[in-house]
Amino acid sequence: MATTDTLRPMGHSEPKDERLARIQKSLRRRRSAETRFRIYGMSAVAIACGFVLFLFGSIMHDGLPAFWQPALQVKVTFSPDVVKVAPKPEQAPGQSPAEFQRASLDWQREVTMVNWNRVIQDAVQAAAPDVKLTPRDVQAVVSPNQRFKLRDMFVENPGLLGQTVDVSLLASANADVWLKGNIDHSLGDDRQQLSGAARQLIDRLYENGTIKMVFSTVLFTNADSRGASAEAGLLGAFIGSLYMMIIVIVLAVPIGVASAIYLEEYAPKNKLTDLIEVNINNLAAVPSIVFGLLGAAVFINYFRLPLSAPLAGGLVLTLMTLPTIIIATRNSLKAVSPSIRQAALGLGASKTQMVFHHVLPITYPGIMTATIIGVAQALGETAPLLLIGMNAFVATVPTTPLDQATALPVQIFLWEGNENRNFFEPRTAAAIIILLVVMLLLNAVAIYLRSRFERRQ
Repeated sequence: MATTDTLRPMGHSEPKDERLARIQKSLRRRRSAETRFRIYGMSAVAIACGFVLFLFGSIMHDGLPAFWQPALQVKVTFSPDVVKVAPKPEQAPGQSPAEFQRASLDWQREVTMVNWNRVIQDAVQAAAPDVKLTPRDVQAVVSPNQRFKLRDMFVENPGLLGQTVDVSLLASANADVWLKGNIDHSLGDDRQQLSGAARQLIDRLYENGTIKMVFSTVLFTNADSRGASAEAGLLGAFIGSLYMMIIVIVLAVPIGVASAIYLEEYAPKNKLTDLIEVNINNLAAVPSIVFGLLGAAVFINYFRLPLSAPLAGGLVLTLMTLPTIIIATRNSLKAVSPSIRQAALGLGASKTQMVFHHVLPITYPGIMTATIIGVAQALGETAPLLLIGMNAFVATVPTTPLDQATALPVQIFLWEGNENRNFFEPRTAAAIIILLVVMLLLNAVAIYLRSRFERRQ
């Protein structure tokens, strides 16, 4: 006779209470796992944001003070005892333009020979009469090129002779370092960049309000400078980067978009096109310094383009940006629904009309975004530009893409290696801030254009 256990059917379910307990335990385990995953995700985001905030905070902390520089607000007297020059020539009746120009140049040469440092010394001594000064002390406090500022003022207005006017003179880099506390004031005289008299003069002028912190316009209006570090600016590097970005946009965008359209819409699917696609994808991952080597070999050595010229730099950055634009444009074309192509062809449109009138307009937001992101990436590149000579010191603002120039990231690299680290480290951070602002503006333009094109569709 069979027992009750032997008569129980196969697969008999467990008691209801045990089943509910097991289900609740499983639910608690899954909820705990989900909670842990959320905590891990939030922690990762918080850590990433913390690193980003630390990076930007340190850059801002170091760079923002560099946007203000000390300047001496002094009364400058163009004393006839010091400014000993003849009256400015005027064109006499019957005098030829060449003779008048020669006389004017002779007069300007005479003005240049004036001891403008003595004029500055007298003005500074008048602002601190109780401090005994030597010409070297004054020259250590005032930026060296400020004498040319007084010279140009007098050339522009010879009527200043014998007059006293208020002039703002930029302080030297060492004075800037001293006032901002970038050097320890407790160090001995043998370890200070300025003499004791010069430091005393700076403190006295700052106390009586003669030296004030003013916004550093020279950072935006001057090119780089070695003789007068306080007057070193980013204008030359900015114009060089601007020329290169124009070249990248003019060359990389049409070539990249046209290549993507052909590969995606017209090229036959065979081994050759597969090989081209693989190489394009590989080029997008090639280190940028390789493009610099290619540019130095092709554009500099073979085509003999000017060394350290924005034209050569723009061509190198174009080669580096092309794969990014091609890949992004092809992805945008692939994302277009096949029904749009079929509908256009079904209505009698040719393949070219289908591509350019129906498919391509839909991809404008993606193409625009890829273009600006590619340009922003090229703007921040340094390694390929170093290999084509754009790390040379250039003290002038380029007027054409064939002139010697540098770029913003290269200028940052040069300033970071400057021997006057106490002054140029904050300057470097300020240049990084400017570069980041330019890149953020480019990204903001990309977002704006993308949203605008998306609203039109």
